[in-house]
Formats: sequence, C-alpha cells, structure tokens
Amino acid sequence: MINSINRRSFIQKTAYTLSGIALANSLLAFEANPEYVDAPLFDVIIVGGSYSGLSAALALGRSLRKVLVIDSGTPCNTPAPHSHNFLTQDGKVPQEIAHIAKQDILKYPSISWLDDQVTHAELKGNETIIETANGKKVRGRRILFATGLKDIMPDLDGYSACWGKSILHCPYCHGYEFKGKKIGIMGDGNTAFHYALLVKNYGASLQIFTQDSSKLEKVQRDALGRNGIEIIESTVKKLQHKDGWLEAVQLENGRTVHLDALYNRPLFEQHCKVPVHLGCELTAQGLLKTDPNQQTSLKGIYACGDNSSFRSIPVAVATGSTAGAAINIDLAIEDF
Repeated sequence: MINSINRRSFIQKTAYTLSGIALANSLLAFEANPEYVDAPLFDVIIVGGSYSGLSAALALGRSLRKVLVIDSGTPCNTPAPHSHNFLTQDGKVPQEIAHIAKQDILKYPSISWLDDQVTHAELKGNETIIETANGKKVRGRRILFATGLKDIMPDLDGYSACWGKSILHCPYCHGYEFKGKKIGIMGDGNTAFHYALLVKNYGASLQIFTQDSSKLEKVQRDALGRNGIEIIESTVKKLQHKDGWLEAVQLENGRTVHLDALYNRPLFEQHCKVPVHLGCELTAQGLLKTDPNQQTSLKGIYACGDNSSFRSIPVAVATGSTAGAAINIDLAIEDF
C-alpha cells in the first residue's frame, strides 16, 4: 500500500512539474510573439492560385500536407481569349483551365482556399507569418510564391487593347493562329532578331519596327535581308485595331503598315513584391532566383511559375509540380 501511494504521489508530482514546464514554455512563446500565437499553422502556404500554384497544391494535397492557397484573382493572362500548347487543354479559355484545376485540388480535404491578397510576410524562426489585405494572419512551415509577373504596358495608343489578342509575346502560345498573316515585330537588337528567327515561317510577310535607328548588327541585318524581312526605323505612333484585333501600324514618318499581329516583349515586374521585401534574390532579368528544387535564396521559401521561369502554361505547371514534390520531401526529412 505504501509503495502504491508513493507511486501515485510520484506520478502526480511529475505531472505537476511537466505541466509547469509546458505552461512556462507557452508563456515564453506568447511573450516572444503574442500577436501570432493564435494564427493557424499550415505545412505549406501557397501564394497564388493559378496554374503553377494549383499544380504544387495537387502534389502536396496528395501527400496529405495541410495546405492553404491564397489567391487575389488577378492572373496575367486574363486578356488572352484562348490558351494553346498545353496537352489536353489546347484552345481552351485560360480561366476555364484554372477553374477545372481548382476543382481538382479542392477534392483533397487537407487543402484550403482563401480569396485574398498577401501584403506582408515575416520570418519567425522555422515559420513564416503571412498577413493579407483583409487582416488575416496565418503561419506556414514552408511558403511557395506562385505569384506571376505584371506586364508594364507602354504608353502607345492601342497597345493595351491589343495585348494578349493580336500583340503577342510567345509564338508557341499564339503563333499558329496567325499563320499566313501579315506579322510585325516591335523591338530591336538581339530580341528582334530572335523573334525573326522564330516567326518567319508563320507569316506571309514579316517586318521589324525598331522604334528608332536600329541597333541590329551588320551580320543580323544581312541575314534579315536575305530572308526578305524589312527593317523599319521609325517610331510607332499608334496601333489601329478593332476590339483588340490589330489592323495597322501608324508611324511617325506618316507611313501606315497593315498588320494582323505584332510580336513584342514589354517590360515586366514581379506581380507580388512580398518575396523581394522578404529578402529573396532576383536574377538579372528580374525573376526570382531559384535552385533546381524551386527554392529561393531564402531557406524554406520557394517560387514557381512565371515569377521565376520561362513564361508558358506547361512550364508553370511543371515548376509547380517540382516545387510541390521538393517541399514535401523537405518537410518529410525535417519530421523524420
């Protein structure tokens, strides 16, 4: 009986001691970070719910990871009437593809969705605190930015209306639809020459608008001449169009050139500035720098899709899947 009482007494004292330690640790944690103690914790927070983010979410949901996708609903391909060069979805409306993909991932009970915009992120030990425009605060063990790019429209009459319809940046995405048409390239130097190589076989005619005295090298000029490609060294003043479908280019010298499509690569910036403010490095081209696993220069912070790679839906989906798998194994190693 004495042994029994001593054993019970020992257990009670041990429980009190452990409870005291746990309470002390909780209070310390609260004092260190009181405003975030009640913020929900996710294995992965994906910022951006378009193709790349959805692809990552699918890999993570199938790995039983607790995932939150936060999406602001502003994809950069909104102006494009159709999407191409993506198996099983060729010719579909971009928003339709994204809608189907969203329905696919939400079949997995460990994935949650939040319509909101991420405005701030802060590293706190092994977690990252995310804040949104609507005042939400959530914590993530890993963060994946699938936030895309924002194209900066030049101050040219008609450009914004035609962008994504008849002003194109990718021949693989939209070139086939203008086969046999009158095609132009607005650009200069290596960029214009590269476009000419890619799109010459599409058009009935091809002209380059350099916007001023050309910076093309002699060897490039000679090659363009051999292929019957005219170099027009005059500034484009206005784009004539009907509902975004290009009809002609008006030049400063008074000339009007009839065109059906115009290739141009506008300037861009990161659609979401949060990764840069967090400390993620950029490449010389302005993309988020990532390793082969899509991890940025900050441990535990990943990026995929247009914000860090070649711009196309297949590449966005591929880098998203890569990021999802890489994050899962990263978490698995940490927890093992």
